[in-house]
Amino acid sequence: MTGWENGKRWSDRFLPEIKRILGEHLISEPPIEEDAVRNTDLTVLKLDAVRIACRVRSNSYLAGYADEFTIRAGRPSGVKSELAKIIEGWGNYFFYGFSDPLGERLSQWILCDLNAFRLWYNQYLMRNKGEPPGKNQFNGDGSSWFVAFKYSDIPGFVLAGGVTGEINAS
Repeated sequence: MTGWENGKRWSDRFLPEIKRILGEHLISEPPIEEDAVRNTDLTVLKLDAVRIACRVRSNSYLAGYADEFTIRAGRPSGVKSELAKIIEGWGNYFFYGFSDPLGERLSQWILCDLNAFRLWYNQYLMRNKGEPPGKNQFNGDGSSWFVAFKYSDIPGFVLAGGVTGEINAS
């Protein structure tokens, strides 16, 4: 099994919890007039495909990196990265979380708007003569590299966030 497959299997265990959280933030109760006139008890933000990128990191990263997020920027194989796909316009939202110390549940999460990220990213490129934002970070095993960004640098990016379980105190 490849490193990607192992990582995907590990992060997929959080999908039921992520879906519950997303439901709380992407499905809302409309004004009473909607129910009275249009038979509407709940509304979803969009009716067409809504694409949500999800990334869950180990709890061991929470203490040092709670104020930032990373996006995979490349692999030695040259396969298209998550960052390239986002910049191309894929994805509406980005769910980013940290596991609890046992790796069984989420302990902290943030839901973000990828359109706000794309706007900020492109404006940064224009202001900085094509120099991309963020800080490159390499995986210890050499399987990929990431770019780290600070939430606070990107206006309108964070839509919601929460603490859902035990956070490592170390």
